Amino acid sequence: MSKTSKRTIFSGVQPSGTLHIGNYLGAISNWVKMQDEYNSIFCVVDYHAITVKQDPKELSRNILDVVKIYMASGISAGDGSAPGGSPEKSVIFQQSDVSAHTELAWILNCAAARVSDLNKMTQFKDKAGEEKENVSVGLYDYPILMAADILLYDTDLVPVGEDQKQHVELARVLARRFNSQYGKVFKVPGVEIKKEGARIMALDDPAKKMSKSASPASYIALTDTPDVAAKKIMRAVTDSGYDIKYDKKNKPAISNLLTIYSLITGEDIKKLEIKCERECSGYGDFKKKVAEALGEFLETFQKKYNSFEDDEVREILKNGAEKVRPVAEETLFMVKHKLGII
Repeated sequence: MSKTSKRTIFSGVQPSGTLHIGNYLGAISNWVKMQDEYNSIFCVVDYHAITVKQDPKELSRNILDVVKIYMASGISAGDGSAPGGSPEKSVIFQQSDVSAHTELAWILNCAAARVSDLNKMTQFKDKAGEEKENVSVGLYDYPILMAADILLYDTDLVPVGEDQKQHVELARVLARRFNSQYGKVFKVPGVEIKKEGARIMALDDPAKKMSKSASPASYIALTDTPDVAAKKIMRAVTDSGYDIKYDKKNKPAISNLLTIYSLITGEDIKKLEIKCERECSGYGDFKKKVAEALGEFLETFQKKYNSFEDDEVREILKNGAEKVRPVAEETLFMVKHKLGII
């Protein structure tokens, strides 16, 4: 893979736990739309996953499953020979296969990052909770590795969920700081957040973001059967009253379900409100419509997901690493040259 005239996007997902419709609607579906316009690089960020303890067998399995989810979503990284395959538009690779990521992270730790930068990171505070002194150093420091991920590839734009915006801002700070101190190497990346669906909320508590680390009742996994998904939707909390209206302040639960319904079907929320007013006698009927739409989506998605063989996925990861490695190593060489260590 060589640097092209197209602008570059970079993003990634941790292979830890189950990916859910919040991941798909808030981020991955946006990547699919962007891959025609951009030089698109998507990573399975396994080094980020091990900031907390992982079961080795599960982690190995999850790495392959994330790639299958990428491709079932419509990210084209194969040669088109697989069932439903299409010409390559993007590159998918495994973070640990390209050593420049960890090398650059260490350099940024020493030459650009400050403890004060990391102390501002709200995600660490949320994840560590009362155990700040007992969690891994990696959990504290992983925003620096994320910055290295981004900066290695002359990234123009980072399409992420809203919760990752602060980390991209840190990458921007580190790029400017290094460039100012040692000379221009890094492109300062922008951030792209999908407005609708940027934060899909939990089904059992619309005040919290949908999360794979919470109760299974709070999220719809992309691997949930349509029947399981329907039961979760039917048990989702609702708001007082009977109106099916988008009002995040007064009706956060119904607004969340309307957002999911809209993004799954591609229909405008206002049109769905009118449709539901005409066809639904209450929240039960509304939930049934959401469940039906979600079931149709999951059935199609899972058919694609199950069409990819493990060996095919391993080959995609191997080829992806071979394509991005020269770009990453070129950036790393320039960084080392500026520092005087090469």
